[in-house]
Amino acid sequence: MNDPVPPTSPSTGWGSRADLAPGSDGRISLLNYNIQAGMASRRYADYLLHSWKYFLPHVNRWRNFDAIAHRLKGFDLVAIQETDAGSLRTGFTNPTEHLARLAGFPFWFEQINREVGSLSRHGNAILCRERPYEVVDHKLPGMRGRGALIAMFGPPSTGLVVISVHLALGRRPRTTQIESLCDCVNDYPHAILMGDFNCELRSPEMRVLLERTPLRAPTAGGATFPSWRPKRRIDHILVTPDIEILDTAPLGWTFSDHLPVRMDVRLPGDVSFGLGPRPRAQR
Repeated sequence: MNDPVPPTSPSTGWGSRADLAPGSDGRISLLNYNIQAGMASRRYADYLLHSWKYFLPHVNRWRNFDAIAHRLKGFDLVAIQETDAGSLRTGFTNPTEHLARLAGFPFWFEQINREVGSLSRHGNAILCRERPYEVVDHKLPGMRGRGALIAMFGPPSTGLVVISVHLALGRRPRTTQIESLCDCVNDYPHAILMGDFNCELRSPEMRVLLERTPLRAPTAGGATFPSWRPKRRIDHILVTPDIEILDTAPLGWTFSDHLPVRMDVRLPGDVSFGLGPRPRAQR
C-alpha cells in the first residue's frame, strides 16, 4: 500500500538557517546513513551486551545524534535508516526532527515500518533543503518492518525521485522487495536510490535491480559494515545514467554499526529539483 506522507518540518515551518539550493551547475551533495537509532555499536558483543538500548533510553544516544547532526550540515539531501519516530528509547522525542533542526534542514519526512508498543518506532527518513512535490510511504512486500520512503521533486516528466530504503536480512524476501523497487524506479526518468540493502553489489538480488532498471552503481567505494572493521559494502547510493557521479566514498563516522556513504552528483539541466522560490528560512 502506498500512502502520501503528511508534510513535516521544524515547528517554525522552516529551518533555522538560510535556504541552501543546489549549485548553479546542478551539483548536489548526498548522504546515506543507517544510524542504528543512535546505539553506536563498537563490536559484535555489543549487540548482546547492549541489547537493552534497543528499547530503553540512554544518554549517549543523544550525544551521538548531536554529533551526527553537526556532520550533516554540509549535505543537501540525506537518506536515513533505523531512525525512531519518538518512543520510550528516545524519551518520546523525535530524533529525525532533532537531526533536521540542528543540521538546518527545512524539510524532513519519515516512515514508520516497525512499532514495538511504546518502546520503539523504527523507520526511514529523508532530510532535504528543497521542498518535495510529493512524498509517499511505500510498504515493501514480505514481513512487516521494511519500506521505501519516496520523495518526488518536481513533476514526474522532468523531476527527480529520491528513495530511502532498508531491505530485509534474508535473500528471498530481499529479492521480492527489490522487484517491487524496480517498479518504483522505472516510473521516473531521473532517480536516486539510497539505503541499507543488506547485500553487496555482486549479489544475485542486486544484479536483478541493475538489470531491470537503468540504475548504476559507482565503480569506486569501500566497505560500510561493520563500522569498527568494515568488510562488506551493503550501503549504497545508485543513480540513473543521466545523473553524473562526481565523487563518492564511505565516511569514518563511528556513531552506528554502519558507516555512512556520501556522493556528490550533478543533475542534468532539464531536471526540476524542488518547487522553485519559497520564503527564506526563519532565524
